[in-house]
Amino acid sequence: MLTLTYEYKLKPTAQQIKGLEHSLKVCRKVWNYALRERKDWIASRKCPINACSRVKEYIMGADTPYPNCQQQCKSLTQAKKSNPELRSVNAQMLQQVLRTLEKAFKDRKERGFGFPRFKKPGRMRSILFPQLGQDPLGDGWVKLPSLGKIRLRQSRPYPDGFGVKQARVLRRASGYCDAVFSGRRLHTGGSSGRQGGGCGRGAGVFSVCLRWMAIRASSLL
Repeated sequence: MLTLTYEYKLKPTAQQIKGLEHSLKVCRKVWNYALRERKDWIASRKCPINACSRVKEYIMGADTPYPNCQQQCKSLTQAKKSNPELRSVNAQMLQQVLRTLEKAFKDRKERGFGFPRFKKPGRMRSILFPQLGQDPLGDGWVKLPSLGKIRLRQSRPYPDGFGVKQARVLRRASGYCDAVFSGRRLHTGGSSGRQGGGCGRGAGVFSVCLRWMAIRASSLL
């Protein structure tokens, strides 16, 4: 398996920048709400029933299920019906935020990490688009769900023999950011693949990160 890393700079219009900032804001709200929901459930299970705190205690039913990723995705689907702000953002992108939070809690349990942190305004710096549809790339542009075609500085050709799978848009507070295009090419020779990569740099407010999958089998370089 070969993993390639590419970097391009996006050149969005003012309207597209507004849409990207709105998506980042909604993703931050979903992250904070889901994190608060998990921490409240954990706090309600800390104290034994005969030794409650004299100051305060979380009151939550004993049969209340743990808000894992699956439960929170269901709650998100229900909330979108009554919340226009959630409906204005790509649904798969919001679900990916919940999957990232699930991974953070898994690392906390298996690797001894601390609790994930709440994100203040401006701290949500990337959004992931798990699916892009057909033909998301063109000569000097990338097509993102709910945002349309965004111009990019194509500093190098797209990798030959790879198909786009995912896209991640990054924002840096300094205004300078790196974009990563990563991909996989399947090797049919029977031996394990090698890791490889290449990168480019770009200065700007936004950058895009794509994941590629092989669409044509060939030997590794």
